[in-house]
Amino acid sequence: MGRRFLITGTDKGVGKTTVGCALGFAMRARGMRVGVMKPIETGCVEVDGVLEPRDARALSLAASSPLPLELICPYRYKGLDLSPPPDLDEIARCFRDIAADSDAVLVESAGTIATPINVDNDFADLASMLGLEIVAVVGNRPGCVSAAESALNYAESRELTTAGYILCDVEPGASRAEDANETTLIRTAGALYLGRMRHREPLAKAIVEALL
Repeated sequence: MGRRFLITGTDKGVGKTTVGCALGFAMRARGMRVGVMKPIETGCVEVDGVLEPRDARALSLAASSPLPLELICPYRYKGLDLSPPPDLDEIARCFRDIAADSDAVLVESAGTIATPINVDNDFADLASMLGLEIVAVVGNRPGCVSAAESALNYAESRELTTAGYILCDVEPGASRAEDANETTLIRTAGALYLGRMRHREPLAKAIVEALL
């Protein structure tokens, strides 16, 4: 059985889908069968009466997945109101179907690891249920050090396995402050630093190899 990851972020807009697509493409280029999933996607736009999950579609294309979007993204919402709420058992069923023919599976969360899925569960519960290792994407911007530490500590408190974290530059042209964030995170974060993804640049080979 291959490795299974939950790609989660320290906030919205930190590069989860960018990292997921880059990792899926890199694994596929190495001849692996890559399963991808974004079980819950918010901010979907209605196209011909159907909610279009743009992030899920991007993941599917990057990994050359032959599976239908209905399996990859079973729950889609226009806004942040998850109504009716997702069913973890249904998500698990879809995941099992995806994982059955995959050498590795990448599951992208909506929001952070602590983002609620329904009244009883969050993405940490989903990771525990599916046996997913955590890959935390840290958006390189003000406050990211404390946000990263909070996310990593939460994963640890829930007894989840953390594969590591990736610092993702969300804007072009790194500033001194953004370079300092990297130095501070390496020194203080209690998890493996997988590397840094520069703005609009390919995922470093070392990051991919660390997750194979």
